[in-house]
Amino acid sequence: MNKIFDTYRPDNFGTVSPYLIASNPLKLLKFLENAFYAEEIQRSHHPETNEIINIILKIGTTAFMIGRAQEEFSNSKSSFYLYVNNVDEMHARALESGGKEEYEPRDMPYRDRQSGIVDPAGNYWWISKRLENKNYHE
Repeated sequence: MNKIFDTYRPDNFGTVSPYLIASNPLKLLKFLENAFYAEEIQRSHHPETNEIINIILKIGTTAFMIGRAQEEFSNSKSSFYLYVNNVDEMHARALESGGKEEYEPRDMPYRDRQSGIVDPAGNYWWISKRLENKNYHE
């Protein structure tokens, strides 16, 4: 590993960590908690307006952040690959939590069972399980 990346990172944060911008961070947080078992770690508020500035949360082993859309930082869209043991169960849970179906669970030619969900902020979640214990290139 390049020494430039040899630095302290908070627990569960990788070298690259997602940072979502949402016009309604609480709505997105509630969706992530209900759909994907997200755990809130910390929340920061603006000292004068008490509006949410930042939320740190974790899904499985990955920590990431949600910021409130404001001025030049508008609602942004991202996509995430979420590895789970049961795609069909997680897909149903995401729909019940207010997600929109991009595509239903199915076995893909690259040996993942996968579905697609769009969260309330417009982010895509590719819910996947490897169907074999091999890397993609093997």
